[in-house]
Amino acid sequence: MSARTLHGYYRSSASYRVRIALNLKGLDYDQIFIHLRKGEQFTPEYTALNPQQQLPTLIEDDAAPLIQSPAILEYLEEVHPQPPLLPGDPAGRARVRAIAMAVGCDIHPLNNLRVLKYLRGELKTPEDAVRDWIHNWIRLGFEAVETLLARSSETGTFCHGANATHADIYLAPQVYNAERFDYPMERHPTIARVTASAMEHDAFARAYPDRQPDAE
Repeated sequence: MSARTLHGYYRSSASYRVRIALNLKGLDYDQIFIHLRKGEQFTPEYTALNPQQQLPTLIEDDAAPLIQSPAILEYLEEVHPQPPLLPGDPAGRARVRAIAMAVGCDIHPLNNLRVLKYLRGELKTPEDAVRDWIHNWIRLGFEAVETLLARSSETGTFCHGANATHADIYLAPQVYNAERFDYPMERHPTIARVTASAMEHDAFARAYPDRQPDAE
């Protein structure tokens, strides 16, 4: 057994982020699968680990559960600093975090499962309107990220230079979601290019949702 266990779901964007980070840092981990669509996140056992009833939850060395993917990624950076997934300079770290948060704060929360379930369930939103909702928030977020990437000399093979950072860790799962919902990624060529570079990296490829043991 590994010293760390990740509770996740193959299509959870936040779980996908943490899988990528663990892989990039070369950290072994076991997985416990929590099926979001079956409501396994609401069981008393899982709620005891994560009162938010969300994914992921990381447990390392039998310590207290770690929740919220941004906090987990920062924890991994502090406790397992090599290889670094944030630039060494303050301006670079700010840029990387800004790109990451454009996804993590402004796109993903509006399109996650519980929001879509509320639209379809309580609000009785037609499916074509749900699709428009999803595409709208992806478009607005990706237009900004595309501009940030395309206009900056800091953009390289990855979002920031020649090495993967938190920006790529956030962006790759969001592109996966965009493709799932038939969003036209050709609108954002720089995002498509850097994400394609990321997916050539073994750490990203092994974290890919459809390659997880719980993939349906």
